[in-house]
Amino acid sequence: MSAVPIVERRRPVANVYLGPVAFRVDVRCLALIAGGLAVLAVLAAWTMTLGSFPIPLTEVVKSTVGAGKPEHEFIVRELRLPRVLCAVLVGALLATAGAVFQGVVRNPLVSPDIIGIDAGASLVAVWWIVTGRDTTFLPVVAFGGAAAAAMGIYLVTWRGGVAPGRLILVGIGVNALLGAATTFLMTRYPIERVSNAMLWTTGSVYATSWADVRVLAGTLGVLLPLTVSLMWPLRVLQFGDDTAKGMGMRVEVVRLGLLLSGCGLAAVAVSIAGPVGFVAFVVPHIARMLAGPMTGGVLVLTAVAGGILLLAADTVGQHFLPVALPVGVVTAALGAPYFLFLLYRVNARL
Repeated sequence: MSAVPIVERRRPVANVYLGPVAFRVDVRCLALIAGGLAVLAVLAAWTMTLGSFPIPLTEVVKSTVGAGKPEHEFIVRELRLPRVLCAVLVGALLATAGAVFQGVVRNPLVSPDIIGIDAGASLVAVWWIVTGRDTTFLPVVAFGGAAAAAMGIYLVTWRGGVAPGRLILVGIGVNALLGAATTFLMTRYPIERVSNAMLWTTGSVYATSWADVRVLAGTLGVLLPLTVSLMWPLRVLQFGDDTAKGMGMRVEVVRLGLLLSGCGLAAVAVSIAGPVGFVAFVVPHIARMLAGPMTGGVLVLTAVAGGILLLAADTVGQHFLPVALPVGVVTAALGAPYFLFLLYRVNARL
């Protein structure tokens, strides 16, 4: 009886040539990205029809492109569209940051809001708000806090190299310490200053503006391509530092670039919307389940899925609950059970 050969099913890949540059495109991942963008566009348009002043979907589309009635254009373009775009962009930034940190630490139970990166941005941002400083520079200040937290965690973890397990434990401790410092600031300053910071710490896209959209879009436009370009080195790092060094990779330089990119993505999102929990943790899992191991295309899909999740959560919290809730409360309610489920699965395997 002859053996039946096992045929490996390969995923459909298209080769693309741009002059001297050639690269491969995962057709399935590209289709998922296109489908995700279509879902995102429909969800955004439908969300803008909701509110105390309902607007038909056709009028929303016309007003978005500047061809609607004046009263509709004001509501759509000045009030609803900036909030929708901010929700989408914040979700994309957080999800991408989560994918980066999960890859760097080589642990799917990690995200910047769990290991202290968001807490560093939050501490400095809250201090900036309660001391009455100009919020124009809040994204830059938050990035400084996130980068300082990441570098502190990295240096404390370093023992001739970075062990992922040790980094997670140090990060959890730093997260608790920075959270306590943020609480101290909230109790030390007058209530009229703390009230703005209190709303911000719940995680919300309420009262966002076109200026916020420009900051978020600029950050995503710069850091997403940079992060996509680092996906191949990140995949090599998954095999361990020794293997990466054997292939000629400058491991610490690549890891530093990934950390700075992840910090920038998370910090700018936190500076605009506050510490929105669990988006950075949950969405990379969803993207990998749909499209496989993390690549440049899967990272883009992660960003799209992050935008869908955060916009859907904000829509639910704003329109479909007995009282309006900040989006951070909704994402925590959705993400915490999923986190516990993953912990259960990990313990079951052990």
